[in-house]
Amino acid sequence: MPDDLALQTMVMDELAWEPSIDAAHIGVCARNGVIVLSGFVDSFAAQAAAENAASRVRGVKAIAEQIEVRLPNDQKHADVEIAERAVRILTWDIEVPEQRIQIKVTHGIVTLSGDVDHFFQRDAAENDVRRLGGVRGIVNLISVQGPARSGLQPAVVRQQIEDALRRSANIEAAHIGVDAGDGRITLTGHVRSWFERGVARNAAWSAPGVTEVRDQLAIEP
Repeated sequence: MPDDLALQTMVMDELAWEPSIDAAHIGVCARNGVIVLSGFVDSFAAQAAAENAASRVRGVKAIAEQIEVRLPNDQKHADVEIAERAVRILTWDIEVPEQRIQIKVTHGIVTLSGDVDHFFQRDAAENDVRRLGGVRGIVNLISVQGPARSGLQPAVVRQQIEDALRRSANIEAAHIGVDAGDGRITLTGHVRSWFERGVARNAAWSAPGVTEVRDQLAIEP
């Protein structure tokens, strides 16, 4: 496991390597494997990209994201304009049931609410809005209700998730425990990185009928 100085350097190098952001104004601090990102960027998409870049670095156990979004004057938009754009972009996305999602914009902060059948739909709605100009932050309150009952028993769902974890080249599935019941999945055990933790969560969310994923995974590089 890299020490804090080496980890800080690795994260800074990864930020500089990421072409979608300008890392010149992003500060990085590491302490016991926890990375603190500070400074400012010119868009919410860049803020998210910085967090994703840091999560890819081996040895990162957690991320405290404190980056401020400072929009250039020519990119500042009224809330009503952002809301109208958000409605349009969700309408265009075939993965998103836009009629079931409500949008509220306050000072550039977009709040999404409503419900969807699958987690990927919730994620897609947030990713769509993240790319809009003028957005300073997103609060995603969309709940995952799950589709009509699939008829699958919890043991079958658990087995499907375990099989998906074993197929993944990005994680060591032997160290992950899966418990399934009534649409809720609990992940226990440990993974080697923050990135692997996300891969495990996504695998759990992909199972049919899942409405909640409880992530209790520890990170042990």
